Amino acid sequence: MAEITLKDMAAKMAKLDIALLTTHTSRGQLSTRPMSNNGDVEYDGDSYYFTYEGSRTVRDISENAHVSLGFAGPDWLYVTVVGLATLIRQKATMVKHWNPDLDRWFAQGIDTPGLVLVRVTAKRIKYWQGEDQGEVTL
Repeated sequence: MAEITLKDMAAKMAKLDIALLTTHTSRGQLSTRPMSNNGDVEYDGDSYYFTYEGSRTVRDISENAHVSLGFAGPDWLYVTVVGLATLIRQKATMVKHWNPDLDRWFAQGIDTPGLVLVRVTAKRIKYWQGEDQGEVTL
């Protein structure tokens, strides 16, 4: 497996929006759900997703911050990210990652009660694209 740079990986991931976010449940199971980064894809090792305070996602991350992300893209590109999730509730940070398209899911926009931003900080990123594959460890 080839070693590549984070910059190389960011270029591959530039147009990937939907991720499958997997968390660990309190019962030791895995739980996966689709999440959109809503175009916030200038990838530097951190991914950002909005959700609600009362969601299973927040409960799971509160108990175990180890998560994974799975992406599929054009030209047979597949990417997995293993990392740690952080729950962010500071509005100033949320504003930096807000996109008006999010109004579809959060009716009051950035002021939606119980809004939480999930940051996933990558520790290891792997990709497969046709016969090519590589890994970045951060």
